[in-house]
Amino acid sequence: MKQIIILFVLFSVVNSYSQTKDYPFVPVTFNKVTLSDNFWKPKLQVNRDVTIPFCIAKCEETGRVKNFSIAAKLEPGAFCTNYAFDDSDVYKAIEAASYSLQLFPDKKLEHHLDSLIAIVAKAQEPDGYLYTARTIDPKGGTQLGRMGTERWVKEREHSHELYNAGHLYEAAVAHYLATGKRNLLDIAIKNANLIDQVFGPDKMHTIPGHQVIEIGLAKLYRITKDDRYLKLAKFFLDERGKFNYAGKLSTDGFQNGEYWQDHKPVIDQREAVGHAVRAGYMYAGMADVAALTGNQQYLTAIDSLWQSVASKKMYLTGGVGAAGDGERFGKNYELPNATAYAETCAAVAQVYWNHRMFLLHGEAKYIDVLEKILYNGFISGVALDGKSFFYSNAMEINNVEGSVEAERKRSGWFSCACCPPNIARLMASVPGYIYAQRDKEIFINLFISSKTQFEFDKQKISVTLNSNYPWDGKIVVSVDPSAKSKFTVSVRIPGWAMNHAMPTGLYSFAETNTESPSVSINGVNQKLEVRNGYVSFTREWKKGDKLELNLPMSARRVVANNQVMDDRGKVAVQRGPIVYCAEGKDNQGATSNLILPDQANLVYEFKTDFLNGLGVITSSAKAIKIESSQTDIETKSQALTLIPYFSWANRGEGEMEIWFPKRITGINIKSK
Repeated sequence: MKQIIILFVLFSVVNSYSQTKDYPFVPVTFNKVTLSDNFWKPKLQVNRDVTIPFCIAKCEETGRVKNFSIAAKLEPGAFCTNYAFDDSDVYKAIEAASYSLQLFPDKKLEHHLDSLIAIVAKAQEPDGYLYTARTIDPKGGTQLGRMGTERWVKEREHSHELYNAGHLYEAAVAHYLATGKRNLLDIAIKNANLIDQVFGPDKMHTIPGHQVIEIGLAKLYRITKDDRYLKLAKFFLDERGKFNYAGKLSTDGFQNGEYWQDHKPVIDQREAVGHAVRAGYMYAGMADVAALTGNQQYLTAIDSLWQSVASKKMYLTGGVGAAGDGERFGKNYELPNATAYAETCAAVAQVYWNHRMFLLHGEAKYIDVLEKILYNGFISGVALDGKSFFYSNAMEINNVEGSVEAERKRSGWFSCACCPPNIARLMASVPGYIYAQRDKEIFINLFISSKTQFEFDKQKISVTLNSNYPWDGKIVVSVDPSAKSKFTVSVRIPGWAMNHAMPTGLYSFAETNTESPSVSINGVNQKLEVRNGYVSFTREWKKGDKLELNLPMSARRVVANNQVMDDRGKVAVQRGPIVYCAEGKDNQGATSNLILPDQANLVYEFKTDFLNGLGVITSSAKAIKIESSQTDIETKSQALTLIPYFSWANRGEGEMEIWFPKRITGINIKSK
């Protein structure tokens, strides 16, 4: 009976969305998709069985949950973690677990969440305020420098009170949809009502120092239909660019507001600057508000900002945020490999934003970028065992003396632990990115084996997708309407299958592939007319119809725009959506000495017994060797093994390289 009630709640919420202004393209939510995929299903199972319990346990072991108990006066003590915003990790873990409950019902986990939520409820102050650091010590204590002596006085800079609230709202909505329970939702609503009383026109004016509350408020609005939350989200966005920074004429982003995206009104921002995670969440929040209000100025701004990121500021893996100092975007085309930061949370934010851009525009280029991130720069953030993580994602690792020290191995946890629960919550929701709908048109965006159901004019249409993607380019879509009917099925043709390594031209294939995608319906070849990245078929569909898409999957060299200084004269290797790298483990202990000549063949092989089953590429490289005398250098031919970038550092530490010189143009000799 409970399952029927929850399904009714979900159905009611989805229907109520359609009665108001919102995204024109509607995603099929992850809880309505049954996954059978050989690539993603095992990852979601590891996420359910290992990562989510691990994140919850770490929140308990490290004192994050204890902070709530102390704030609730359930036990004595002082604030016991490093950052005033550590509450957010608990919220993200609850959100991830809630998504998992929708896919994999688990009474034990559900009860555990209820016990956590009960502690959170007791920690909430009577007026709705919820921020354990201040409740434990209202005058700041160990967190005085970050949060000040009064509520929200340091929100612009460091306190993250509104950031915590945003993650609370996201967790509350996820938990409500998963269980039908209001215990966390009521906490969130009480807090949001307080914030609405405090902030707004003729009230307190400030910006969220770390964006995400805008997304959370939009989710609360969709659930409650309370206009206050949507108006508050827009208020926080529109407050940006008004503060008079002392260093507003400075080029230092910390002095002029760029670091917080507070240097200009959001409608005037055209270049992605500042902290990459903050920016990604803000752009996603702007997309939500634009969809819900029809604000054209927001649309114009985020269209330009997307172009800025995708054409000038994104690594081949989909990672963003080149500079470690401030975890921020660099200048245009500033994409260094040795010092790349590419925070995992920034990849998560980019997935959220690119999905929303598709929902606004219905163009496949946004899914092309989303796919690149999912299969590369996102899943690289978690080890295959599901319990160690990268905070930043290196683009190269080498052992040459004097090299910049990058993150060489994944860690079990972090003092600032934003990334692990962020990985867990996105991983659990991956099925929600596969399908979408607009009127009587079905969109197939990702080629993940799964099954779902659409409904047009009270008629149900079952759609089943089968593939061995990303290793194989054959995708079979079974379309089964309950009765013969006319509608449209639109299937994404990935940019990489149409000779576009990146939709913006930041990266391109070194050579044109003469192979083309092909589509057939019930064995009859169809004309490939691609529009906005989709091939669409409007016809009378009947039960048993099969659409087959075949994508060319040869391994290909990629080159960067010549303005990316670090990649000049170099090539990377990509097959399908997967970016490859070399690890020292497979290449005689080193990768920083390898040259990949143009004439070297790239040979693909799937190895079932290698790192849980991976597609591996082999070739022939030239290796620069230093003789034992350390006075002579020679170049030798050497076998080259490339593995998917996401799988590196699962066998211990060592060198790693994505970009390989094509030839030697000079030597910079290092000596002691």
